[in-house]
Amino acid sequence: MDKKKLLVIQFDQLRIGDVPIAGGKNASLGEMYRELKNKGVKVPNGFAVTAFAYRSFLEETGLKQKIKSILSDLNTKDTRNLMTRGKKVRQAILKEELPLYLQKEIVKNYKRLSAEYGDKYTDVAVRSSATAEDLPDASFAGQQETYLNIRGEKAILEASKHCFASLFTDRAISYREDKGFDHFSIALSIGVQKMVRSDISSSGVMFSIDTESGFKDAVFLTGIYGLGENIVQGAVNPDEFYIHKPTLKKGFKPIISKKIGDKRLRMVYNTSGPNPVKNIPVPDFMRKQFCLTDAEILKLAKWAVIIEDHYGKAMDMEWAKDGKTNQLFIVQARPETVQSQKDQNKLEEYILKEKSEILVTGQSVGARIGAGKVRVIKNVSGIHKFKKGEILVTEMTDPDWEPIMKIAGAIITNKGGRTCHAAIISRELGIPCIVGTNDSTEKLKTGQMVTASCSEGEVGLVYKGKLKYKIKSTDLGVIPKTKTKIMMNLGTPEQAFEQSFIPNDGVGLAREEFIINSHIRIHPKALIDYKKIKDAGLKKQIDDITVGYKDKKQFFIDKLAEGVGMIGAAFYPKDVIVRLSDFKTNEYRNLIGGEAYEPEEDNPMIGWRGASRYYKEGYKDAFELECKALKKVRSEFGLKNIKIMIPFCRTIEEGKKVQQIMAKNGLRRGSDGLEIYVMCEIPSNVILADQFSEIFDGFSIGSNDLTQLTLGLDRDSEIVSDIYDERNEAVKIMISTVIDKAKNNNKKIGICGQAPSDFPDFAQFLVREGIDSISLNPDTVIKTTLKIAEQEEAMKHPKKKKRK
Repeated sequence: MDKKKLLVIQFDQLRIGDVPIAGGKNASLGEMYRELKNKGVKVPNGFAVTAFAYRSFLEETGLKQKIKSILSDLNTKDTRNLMTRGKKVRQAILKEELPLYLQKEIVKNYKRLSAEYGDKYTDVAVRSSATAEDLPDASFAGQQETYLNIRGEKAILEASKHCFASLFTDRAISYREDKGFDHFSIALSIGVQKMVRSDISSSGVMFSIDTESGFKDAVFLTGIYGLGENIVQGAVNPDEFYIHKPTLKKGFKPIISKKIGDKRLRMVYNTSGPNPVKNIPVPDFMRKQFCLTDAEILKLAKWAVIIEDHYGKAMDMEWAKDGKTNQLFIVQARPETVQSQKDQNKLEEYILKEKSEILVTGQSVGARIGAGKVRVIKNVSGIHKFKKGEILVTEMTDPDWEPIMKIAGAIITNKGGRTCHAAIISRELGIPCIVGTNDSTEKLKTGQMVTASCSEGEVGLVYKGKLKYKIKSTDLGVIPKTKTKIMMNLGTPEQAFEQSFIPNDGVGLAREEFIINSHIRIHPKALIDYKKIKDAGLKKQIDDITVGYKDKKQFFIDKLAEGVGMIGAAFYPKDVIVRLSDFKTNEYRNLIGGEAYEPEEDNPMIGWRGASRYYKEGYKDAFELECKALKKVRSEFGLKNIKIMIPFCRTIEEGKKVQQIMAKNGLRRGSDGLEIYVMCEIPSNVILADQFSEIFDGFSIGSNDLTQLTLGLDRDSEIVSDIYDERNEAVKIMISTVIDKAKNNNKKIGICGQAPSDFPDFAQFLVREGIDSISLNPDTVIKTTLKIAEQEEAMKHPKKKKRK
């Protein structure tokens, strides 16, 4: 074969099997360019300088022997030794000239690409593509360099040589040693790809799997303004979006989560000075807007699904939007290498056994805990001071930090989102990482003992001192399947994906209160009356929380829909029963602006709560916002698995009034498969269970309130707390009675109260009574399931009573 044909290959001639020739990045780009164009996925064109060209360069210049000699006494555990050897190798490569025949081939193909895009010298990205990168168990993320906005023949040749040299960055040398790769078994190909003008628009990273939990049914999409290097490096905290794949495929628009990032910097083309790119600040008004429209979010998510289906595995992709044409492009795609490799039958939980003062907060990466001495390092030149097991605290990491990242007890950074370099590498290494803290390098001091916890949800917490924690491991393969449905009580959308891996039959209680309290924080009436508010301080508080929303009511609808949507998507297509808001008046008063709308009651526990709020003038229009949010979840997101439950419904008449308002707002019982349940938590619900059965699809027993109202005590009162017991015979008779009545009326009946989570023997009592489902707190599901299975087995084989 003609030697020249082996030096440079066009993208349209490459396939995924060409990794030995063109490296992982280029082979994947060629595959997408050839195979996915007809499915609407846009990929900028380009060409690959092959691994053969790299090897020819090393052989003909004698570099191979020189490099072997330099690395003969390499010790990657000694950072100074590593840095010295790495620098010498790179300098040796940069001193040599590329063979003339190779220079000519690169220039010829660059001119051809420029002509295709109507330029004399078009702008290109020059990317490294190693022949061992993107393996299923090794990401090689960021090991080699990328050069952006490269123009002209001389610049292309110089950038190509720098790419070859970047195969021997300190981090690449260290990584190969760790993974057991020979330095010369891996070669480097170079991708020369037409730039997308995202410097005047936006770009980002996208995964076809959730990067934190490994949940496979969501696309995780992040975006910033400008060129994508800032998001990978962690220099900017991005916008974040989740899109539900199964309902997206059915034609719905399931953007189940949207979070605005600060997006402070934008990397743009530099028209003066030696560097081809530079960072500039983003204007405040742009930072407060999402960098993508909903239509663009959905388009990218559809592409993620197409790419994942084509490759047959979870994928990690980079996207860019051209500011001149407003077109979206995929500029890279590689296999996801962490969550997709996990054993889904093993459930590992890190549980903190004590708490202390919280020193710093940020975004958690993974769900682990690490404790140790802090080592604050402001820049990479100080990494030789780092000792194994220390907590690395820095502004942000890049691949040069990897030699010490792998020995860190935890990593804490000021900047970055969940797709930045620190996040990607810490996941691969299994190290707890907290990113985007803003001020950890100021607040934490070298030598200080801290505990970094990523085990408490989306927010990562840095505690003072070395705290005790335990690791609980469960083999899910041995958990028995029970006849009684085992459901879960949930309120935290951020933990829904993670908790969906616990063996379950859906969600028996999804509480709106947590979503309103944590994600909305403002009393819905204050949002409705926003324009009438005269208090400037209150108005500013609302403005700060509702950034990007002119219509404040829409903020309530969207955020409640997203919170419910995350839970609905996590357990789809299993049932998720969402309880309408059940704050008491004292709890509503604590919301921002709440004091103006809520009366002061002597006993809020049995006051204006639940169903009685929804049809009364003081709350009716706010309840309609709840209805609109749930309608959005079912109709726009396509999550038809959402059922709705009405709490604290005292009378049949109340049940009818509430359902009339729901129907007016698009939530008619029976329409589009909608089921409406009622909480059974008041004695009247038990006594009139036959009549309640006529207007509801089922019951869920709230044992907490049923106990308080059966025994006539306030469960908030410490004075009578010794009497409060769900296992009291009167309460058990109430429960037995309502189970019988529900069965007689062919209605579903479950329980979502605290009792079966706290008392396994109470769960066994419920099984004996024939309850359909038991909804438990996530941390008690496994132990209670075992007790329920034991009870069901005993009922199959009743023991004969022994004669005395």
